[in-house]
Amino acid sequence: MKSDVEIAQEAKMNAIVEVAKELEIPAEELELYGNYKAKVSLKTWERIKDRPNGKLILVSAINPTPAGEGKTTTTVGLGDSLRRKGKKVVIALREPSLGPCFGVKGGAAGGGYSQVVPMEDINLHFTGDFHAITTAHNLLAAILDNHLHHGNALGIDPRRITWRRVLDLNERALRFIVCGLGGKANGVPRESGFDITVASEMMAILCLAKDLDDMKERIGRIIIAYTHDGKPVTPNDLKVTGALTLLFKDAIKPNLVQTLENTPAFVHGGPFANIAHGCNSVSATKYALKLADYCVTEAGFGADLGAEKFIDIKCRFAGFQPSAVVIVATVRALKMHGGVPKNELAGENMAALEKGLANLTKHIENIQQFGLPAVVAINAFPTDTANELNFVEEKCNAMGAEVALSEVWAKGSLGGQVLAEKVLAACEKPNNFTFAYDEKAPIKDKIAAIATKIYGADGVNYTSAAEKTIQELTTMGFDKTPICMAKTQYSLSDDMTKMGRPTGFKVTVREVRVAAGAGFLVAITGEIMTMPGLPKEPSAVKMDIDNSGKIVGLF
Repeated sequence: MKSDVEIAQEAKMNAIVEVAKELEIPAEELELYGNYKAKVSLKTWERIKDRPNGKLILVSAINPTPAGEGKTTTTVGLGDSLRRKGKKVVIALREPSLGPCFGVKGGAAGGGYSQVVPMEDINLHFTGDFHAITTAHNLLAAILDNHLHHGNALGIDPRRITWRRVLDLNERALRFIVCGLGGKANGVPRESGFDITVASEMMAILCLAKDLDDMKERIGRIIIAYTHDGKPVTPNDLKVTGALTLLFKDAIKPNLVQTLENTPAFVHGGPFANIAHGCNSVSATKYALKLADYCVTEAGFGADLGAEKFIDIKCRFAGFQPSAVVIVATVRALKMHGGVPKNELAGENMAALEKGLANLTKHIENIQQFGLPAVVAINAFPTDTANELNFVEEKCNAMGAEVALSEVWAKGSLGGQVLAEKVLAACEKPNNFTFAYDEKAPIKDKIAAIATKIYGADGVNYTSAAEKTIQELTTMGFDKTPICMAKTQYSLSDDMTKMGRPTGFKVTVREVRVAAGAGFLVAITGEIMTMPGLPKEPSAVKMDIDNSGKIVGLF
């Protein structure tokens, strides 16, 4: 089997203007970045905004394991499969971050014969959206430190500056820093640090803003620090909201690319789901829903993170309502959730499969709690046995969830025809869409609802610092907002070692941050980090490029 990058390099791509024609987007509404990628003009929205919405299909997954699940691959393959059936479809994905690209996982644009292309461009600098986010975030940090240096007219308390800097790479050495050293000419010394760009509130705002005016309003209310008498400080106070918004004049426009089978795909925005809200932009999704009969999108990591935030944050803000949810799993991953080491997954092990299946059934329960029909996509592996596949299907069917074997990695759209049929049928089922909590409820009640309903926890513990912040935020009026949980992706609990379906645990909230511009509170649990580190052998050591520009090792 060829590598993903080799398959992508052999793809016969259509010119992006031809891909756009399928969506009835004229060439004059495209801003071209070469022949195969483009931004769609904001004028397009004015032309299509009164059209009825198509159906929204969300692809989620079980908690990820080193055995692999294939959520993005399934998303792309399902979109191609629906198009093969004659449906007008658009795929909507997040942009990959350079952090994991050069860190643990390599590229993130699907796999096998279900990829979005040009794969190298999408995984690297693409159209510069992440650079715009990084620059805007760090411009605000620079303006803030400059304000301190030039007399601090607002009376900002240097000990209560909450706005760190960002970088779109994994860099543990920058998690905690001291800046402003070197004497009076070099600023005011203080402690600070770096987060990864995908954790930036600027990223969340880009992905939640309806338009530039909405983005400007959101940026203006970001809380970046507090004064000595406890008053919040914002970009509006520093008079830089307009300049910050200016940096997003192009980044706010959705990026249009295609799959290996030339299905149109929007790839726009990219917050992580373990430390941010994990969904592609509202802008790209709303375009897709107006331009096609079906929009197939994904949310990061397992349904406990991505799907919950997609529903409780993105759908709440944008007014979206999914028609069906696909939960991706593999027999290999389920056995790993059942305690089987990665090097022993090839053999049939029904006891481990039954134990690990509890992770999948919990995610099915969660989707059903949201009132949505669920379809389970089992990503096929050659080592899967008939006994294992039948057992998974029987258990899922007993819960009212359809199951389809997906072979889109190896066969493209031909391997996803059964999955497409079952998803189309699910889209026509009764839909009792609801949220996990009332956003107007007290902060602790909302966190408890997520922890108990979605994770299966017995309750929530809070550090004294988190307790104090919750009281302060409630007093300041920031309690009537959704919650964005920052939690390990590897477990339903906040302990990454507890695989399967853990019970008898409590979630510990160690910190609560306000994202006033994005419009939610971030509850940080367990040992989750907002700046990841690199593994002992980063993916970067396997990558190279020759003199002709051919890339190897990207994925």
